[in-house]
Amino acid sequence: MAKEHSFDISAKIDMQHFKDAINLSEKEIATRYDFKGVVCEINYKEKEKLLVLTTSSDNKLDALKDIVIGKLLKRDLNSKALEELKVEDSSGGNRKLTYKVVDYIETKEAKKICADIKSMKLKVNAQIEGEYIRVKAKNIDDLQKVMTEIRSKEYDAPIIFENMR
Repeated sequence: MAKEHSFDISAKIDMQHFKDAINLSEKEIATRYDFKGVVCEINYKEKEKLLVLTTSSDNKLDALKDIVIGKLLKRDLNSKALEELKVEDSSGGNRKLTYKVVDYIETKEAKKICADIKSMKLKVNAQIEGEYIRVKAKNIDDLQKVMTEIRSKEYDAPIIFENMR
């Protein structure tokens, strides 16, 4: 039995599932009657980590947004993986919505998570290590209590628990 147990808290998203959700969204748009003859684009910019939705009106943009988020949820991806940046006019009288793909925990939020863990008064150690937070304890039950508490709180990033040892 291990002397010390640990797990990592991160916000990584499975990029293959993400790309599959985008592809499925594009296929659904191609077959939907309400999008026939209408400018409708989903553009994922991998290097910039941006998702751009372009269509003819605000109503179509809302429908497109619902399709994309629905496909993400069906792939077990958190809807918090997309952070809405801006809605703006595009060329040809179209509307454009830009999302930032969130796959990391910001430093400010990581510090808040560590503070929340320390406020639980358990014998655990939470450390920020790059893009994830490592939580260590001698008792595995304490780690499970920490997981339960973190799940019950709302954070901006999509929280994922991994590498339980």
